[in-house]
Amino acid sequence: MWRKTFKKTAYASILVVPFLIFFFHPKNYKAAGLLDAVVRPVGLLQAPVFELKKLFFYRETYDEYVRSKRQNELLKARLAAMKEDVLAQDRYEKIQAFRNGQNYASIVANVIGRDPSNWNAALIIDRGHAEGVEVGQPVVSPLGVVGRIFEVGHNTAKVILLSDPTFAVAAVVERSRENGLLTGTLQGPLRLQYLTDNADVKVGDTLVTSKLSTAFPEGLLIGQITDVQASINSHTVECLVDPAVDLSELEEVIVIKK
Repeated sequence: MWRKTFKKTAYASILVVPFLIFFFHPKNYKAAGLLDAVVRPVGLLQAPVFELKKLFFYRETYDEYVRSKRQNELLKARLAAMKEDVLAQDRYEKIQAFRNGQNYASIVANVIGRDPSNWNAALIIDRGHAEGVEVGQPVVSPLGVVGRIFEVGHNTAKVILLSDPTFAVAAVVERSRENGLLTGTLQGPLRLQYLTDNADVKVGDTLVTSKLSTAFPEGLLIGQITDVQASINSHTVECLVDPAVDLSELEEVIVIKK
């Protein structure tokens, strides 16, 4: 009986004494040693419990992090797909508006590849003989001239871009009506040649296809003159032209049917 009473008293002391120390001002008695003596064993007993709780909550938090990361990646993928749909719809509307404003037959083709041997001057489209595509037909975009059909298969065709040195088209300066021959260079800017040395051309002039062209309809935008140079070997002027179409970003093109 005495032992039970002693145990109960001891347990009660362990629980009550720390509260008494906190509630009563420690300056009235020296309780620091007693506080340490009581709190330290309790802290040692609680330490493993805290570690187990940390381990449990860490695992739960980590699983939640993984779930959130997967959901975030899924939402990013959906957002990217929605952006692509919006951009594709915008391009489609511009293409349709361009076609509606012209008086010649045309078809829309998707760019499905590039010629590895001539990456910057040729591309492959998903239209061919089956859709009425023929060699020599002009290829354009709503922004301007792209190139012409060079080879045709049953359902595909190869397009030579206006940046290719073999490409040539009759062009006219929109402001002054000066005519010349436009060719590609593969270095970026196009070259307008066969202008007389007193030709009325200047930087900033807009260049369009000429009615002298046998392949392209008249008035299609080609680009803008960025430099005017005097020819060394003859009394002529040559112009460097920045193409209106960014040939590296083409995804759809329009093939003009004869």
